[in-house]
Amino acid sequence: MTTTLEKPPSAPAKVRAGARTAKRRRTVFYFIAPATLGFLIFFGYPLIATVYYSFTKYDLINPPQWIGFDNYVRMFSSEPLVGTAAYNTLWLVIVLTICRVAFSLGVASVISRLKAGVGLIRTLCYLPALAPPAAATLAFVFLFNPEFGPVNRFLKLIGVDGGLWFNDPSMSKPALTLLVMWGSGELMIIILAALLDVPTELHEAAQLDGAGPIRRFWHITLPSISPVLLFGVVNSIIFALQFFTQAVVAGSAAAGSADVAGNTKYIGAPQNSTLTYPVWLYVQGFRYFNMGYAAAMAVLLFIVSAGFTMILVRQLRKTAHQEEGG
Repeated sequence: MTTTLEKPPSAPAKVRAGARTAKRRRTVFYFIAPATLGFLIFFGYPLIATVYYSFTKYDLINPPQWIGFDNYVRMFSSEPLVGTAAYNTLWLVIVLTICRVAFSLGVASVISRLKAGVGLIRTLCYLPALAPPAAATLAFVFLFNPEFGPVNRFLKLIGVDGGLWFNDPSMSKPALTLLVMWGSGELMIIILAALLDVPTELHEAAQLDGAGPIRRFWHITLPSISPVLLFGVVNSIIFALQFFTQAVVAGSAAAGSADVAGNTKYIGAPQNSTLTYPVWLYVQGFRYFNMGYAAAMAVLLFIVSAGFTMILVRQLRKTAHQEEGG
């Protein structure tokens, strides 16, 4: 029995293989260069500049002056409206997240059980998500007008006092929550796709074992779509942390000002109940020209949003690992 030993490649063959590898690497670099350049220009540089300005006193006119952590100390100690803005944002994070996910899940569950007209109903439920936020907010302010709004007129017909809605500090945030729920068609479509992907064999087997609709939904449907629900929760949290346009337009319209970019006294009306954290960041940066302080607020908002994103990634990896039997 003879064995044949393979001859090692010659030096020219090694050189050619190395040249081909280098050429492939250059080709890959050329393809990803535009995306990398755009990332560095539109995300990397602004992020680094924001972090730098957060340690300075900067008014967009004079050169920035280094003041260390003074902006952060001011944010946590001597700025009264930061607490109000943080409370409003925290309220939205909790209530808006629960209502948005629950409403989207409920609508998706109803649509998934329909037998006829599914395409039309699905389209009608998704259409509000296409409405521009400013226009949708103005429409809601009109609908919930305490004097001549259709909502209060309908509630009056059935003997219910509708309230002041956007003109009442205690009802302005619930009204904004209703606005967001109305426009949550994107999340509804995502959850609907997850519901339709649940294996019907599991429901049929559970039904044969005597499980009712509630038990099947709790023990089969929810565990099957838990990654999508987790995505919806974290997505809603980040959305609430960055809640800006609807709050500004609603506060301005409730105060009787058609100029959203007008005087700062109209932002946050009524009584600062719609003054969210991003809105106060905007006021500090582009009304009072405290750009250094606004940069510090932006850095804190970025850290919190990044934290929730990391939680999402870790939970999704954990869920995927469990589904694989790890």
